[in-house]
Amino acid sequence: MNSEKKRPLPLRILRVIGIVIGLLLLCVAGLFAYLTCNEYNPEPVEKVALTPLPEAKPLTAGAPIRLVTWNIGYGALGDNADFFMDGGKGVKTADRARVLLNIQGVMDELTRQTPDIILMQEVDRDSYRSEHIDEMEEIAEYLEASGQKFQRAFACNFDVDFIPYPVPPIGEVKSGIVTLSAFAATDAERISLPTPFTWPSRVGNLKRCLLVTRYPVLDENGGDTGREFVVVNLHLEAYDDGEGKIAQTRQLKGVLDSEVAKGNYVMAAGDFNQVFSGTDLSAYPTYPGNWICGQIEAEDFAGYQLLMDASVPTCRSLDRPVAGSDPDTFQYYMLDGVILSANIRAESITTRDLGFVCSDHNPVILDFVLE
Repeated sequence: MNSEKKRPLPLRILRVIGIVIGLLLLCVAGLFAYLTCNEYNPEPVEKVALTPLPEAKPLTAGAPIRLVTWNIGYGALGDNADFFMDGGKGVKTADRARVLLNIQGVMDELTRQTPDIILMQEVDRDSYRSEHIDEMEEIAEYLEASGQKFQRAFACNFDVDFIPYPVPPIGEVKSGIVTLSAFAATDAERISLPTPFTWPSRVGNLKRCLLVTRYPVLDENGGDTGREFVVVNLHLEAYDDGEGKIAQTRQLKGVLDSEVAKGNYVMAAGDFNQVFSGTDLSAYPTYPGNWICGQIEAEDFAGYQLLMDASVPTCRSLDRPVAGSDPDTFQYYMLDGVILSANIRAESITTRDLGFVCSDHNPVILDFVLE
């Protein structure tokens, strides 16, 4: 019985295959070379532009102030979304109509709350994942049209021309954190935080930072107290092994301590990607296979007030959409909160239950007084 021998591929076909593979490798190498040469490398401290605010409110000691802090999930992480970095499958999780719907939900809630200060995280300015909508301008202009005028400050923490992973890729991202204030700041700075990633993953990752704004404080007669209200907007590391968050939290503490030593009023608020020790998490057990958040120890911030309202979760897992899921087995977190110096009196802190319809985070509202 004769068996037919397999014939080797002609040399010409092998050459073509080799050329194609070589070209693909050359393209990949070229892309990484381009991204490396154009990597976003901010200075340790950079000045941040402040928009004019002719009709600024006076910031007076003893007067009530309302603040909202909210990670808005770049307008694309509504209740329909899951995300591949959190165990889901989604990459581009919203079309233009859904991004605009999510942003409208954010704007409606901010209008209802009538805050004096708004701290937002994950605000896209020009990203493929959010249809290249300038979300800061969209939100600020809507609030202004509704009668709420704010000074704007933006600090970039994510600026990559093209992120080549996964499949399909994330693409272009330009994003950051935003502070809107009815009070006029005298100064704003972007302070770089430690980056835990090395090349090449560092090239396509966030460059975290603190956005620090300063406001002069008046006494009840309108006189200058010589003290400042220093507001630190933040979004700390999420996808590291834990060391990044620890280093970033340590640097945050140093910034706060330096301002307290000057006698200033100091607040840090935003998405810590960690829970404050002492927060009651009994309603939010960690289910197997889900991300486990780190913890900020209150004893490491002795002399400060660490506040979270655990009656409602501030964040939900993105391993699956929350819409249609069983809420009793869904993974929720407490990640968003506020740190206050001792000379600020917190009247109330409330996590608003919006059902994660327009973002994977709920907004946190703080009413307080500078004593």
